[in-house]
Amino acid sequence: MKLFVIFPARNEEKTIAKCVEIVQKSKYEPEVLVVDGHSSDNTGAEAKRVGATVIMQSEGIFPGKGIALKDGLKVALSGGADYIMFLDADIEDLTPEWVDLLAEPVVEKGCHMSRGYYQRAEYDGAVTKLVAKPLSWTFFPEIAHFNQPLAGEICATSELFRTLLRSKDWPYGWGIDIWLLIEAAMKDYQIVEVYLGTKVHTSRQDYLNDVVRLTKMAEQVSLTTFKEAMKYKRVDNVKRVHL
Repeated sequence: MKLFVIFPARNEEKTIAKCVEIVQKSKYEPEVLVVDGHSSDNTGAEAKRVGATVIMQSEGIFPGKGIALKDGLKVALSGGADYIMFLDADIEDLTPEWVDLLAEPVVEKGCHMSRGYYQRAEYDGAVTKLVAKPLSWTFFPEIAHFNQPLAGEICATSELFRTLLRSKDWPYGWGIDIWLLIEAAMKDYQIVEVYLGTKVHTSRQDYLNDVVRLTKMAEQVSLTTFKEAMKYKRVDNVKRVHL
């Protein structure tokens, strides 16, 4: 059994080394891959210093999370991965148990995908609360019960990811997280949500005092969801909404 853990990372030199070292302590002994999103700091060097494999994101655009995930998947699959996990690179309270909890349903219980959810500060998760969840309720009730539709903590089988990689509408940016969830659900994969406790991440400081910083993410998440609604002929669901 081979598990790859992939960190898409851009300018995360303060947290990436610790995150890699923590993941290496998992009982599943994963291989760790960092996809450097053309950082202007020492993210790549810090990851290499503690034993991670580091590749540069194939396209130097931002936001480019979807590109980073695709690049990482290709390396993991060519490396013989049976299971692949994505984790955010700015998590301050990451533990080896997070890896174990996310991997267990997929590796040991036959689920196709697991996704993390957690306690967050009241001011955190604005795009989830104000964009992702309302649009899910309207267009994709199949995923409306998920607490964190934009979770960056995902584990799935290589077979699932191989299938999704064939899609021509793989998002390049912030829309990738909800796209992965919608596509997996619409293809009838078994998805479970795993409670990971609390989550503290450095990026929340970027919008703590100015939520407008989340505008691009909100735009990409909403447009990705609308495109999926068009693809699956769900646009007429808006007629059922009472305003």
